[in-house]
Amino acid sequence: MSQIHYFLATVAITIAITFWAARRNTGRASFYAAEGKISATQNGLAIAGDFLSAGTVLGIVGLFFAVGMDAAPYLITPLAGLFLMLTLIVGPLRRLGRYTLGDVITHRLGAPRMRMVIGLCTIVISLINLVAQLVGAGALISIVFGLPFNLAVVIVAALMTGYVAFGGMLAATWVQIIKAVILIAMIAVLAGLCIWKAGGYGALFDMAEASAGSRKMLEFGGLKLGLFGAISLALTQMAGMMGMPHLLIRFFTVPDERAARQSLVLGATIIGIAMGTVLLVVGPAAIAFVGGDPSLRDSAGGIIGGTNMITMHLSRLMGGDLLFGLMSAVAFSTILAVVAGLTISISSATSHDLVLGLRRGPPLSERSEVALFRTAAIATSILGTLLAILFQKENITFLIVMGQTVAASTTFPLLILAIYWRGLTASGAVAAGLFGLVTSVAGIVAGPAFWVKALGHAAPLLPTDYPALVTVPATFVVAWVVSSIGRPSLLQPA
Repeated sequence: MSQIHYFLATVAITIAITFWAARRNTGRASFYAAEGKISATQNGLAIAGDFLSAGTVLGIVGLFFAVGMDAAPYLITPLAGLFLMLTLIVGPLRRLGRYTLGDVITHRLGAPRMRMVIGLCTIVISLINLVAQLVGAGALISIVFGLPFNLAVVIVAALMTGYVAFGGMLAATWVQIIKAVILIAMIAVLAGLCIWKAGGYGALFDMAEASAGSRKMLEFGGLKLGLFGAISLALTQMAGMMGMPHLLIRFFTVPDERAARQSLVLGATIIGIAMGTVLLVVGPAAIAFVGGDPSLRDSAGGIIGGTNMITMHLSRLMGGDLLFGLMSAVAFSTILAVVAGLTISISSATSHDLVLGLRRGPPLSERSEVALFRTAAIATSILGTLLAILFQKENITFLIVMGQTVAASTTFPLLILAIYWRGLTASGAVAAGLFGLVTSVAGIVAGPAFWVKALGHAAPLLPTDYPALVTVPATFVVAWVVSSIGRPSLLQPA
């Protein structure tokens, strides 16, 4: 029962942070961006906490267990995306924006209708990622407490709503900071125990290779992506990282551009260390220890709880109920931190972008906008819960990549064009945003994971789950074509 106590302690800490933050929130600047008072160090830890999600703790290990080193691109290419984000986006984003990505686009184009487009893109991207986190939360709580998956997801969604509706960005930031510190420590402990129990790092790899059998753990090709799929996946993750709204809005929480850059450098360093440890130690250990333990298999031969729960099984094997309970609580806090950031992204896009884009007449008062923010948080929780129940069998990492596909095809090209291309017009931006959103979502739906696995059809409409290699360049082309045939832009260089 120790894991129950760890869970309750995690919930108690996060609720205490929420009450503390709620007493300090003074208006929409607090809810959206913590009034820009977060330091570079704090924001760097929060970025790491926001990025190191259930996909890292649970999904990547499960993916490595299934396909070996083919999981590496899911870890390496996002780091390349963070480097490009540092060089291309962070500075102009912090100078031009205040609360949301809609602020940046509207500042450059002076077109309120762009708020609706960028807001809609933000909502879709963040909702897909939110579903991934809720799937991980439901699977985790189901195993630890023996609760039905649906009830577990409802519990997490209810907690998430409370954090965001009352604590806003300040509460989410401190939950992410605390979670990042604890998560890094627990990954280090788990990796150290795996190496120690195997008798050394070399012995760990030998055990993993023996457990993998005929499937070569260090050979690529397990995902059978082909050349198109491999290139498209790399593009998805690099470009998608530069367009993820819940990460980008973190740069509005610091005082200036210099602090924004420093925070990303710190966050990327922490992320790289943690992800490298997962790839090079925890993943092989999962194959060595979990793969070789028949007691962890169900009647059909699969892993009990699915591949998303392999990290939890490994924790129990390495440290008994104590480490299992601690890792469960850490994974749970990881999910809570990320879903809070995603919910803020959706709620702020709804209250600050969609409503401002649609509204005619006098602007909303701060009080009304905050009330709308809270209402959006509740609606987000309900919709996210329903979608998580639908996709509960899907790998968490794959779901996150689907969100990156939409980001790579929408917010990434819109930001790059708005910042660097003087020829972009409002019509070109609207057309490109809508085109990227529709084609990327359609490509995801028509691919094997959604059309076959989720909807039950016999064959997919498209042969790949990664359409970004087509949708990203096409979005840039649409922006160029529509802008070229429209009126000249009055843009000034960033």
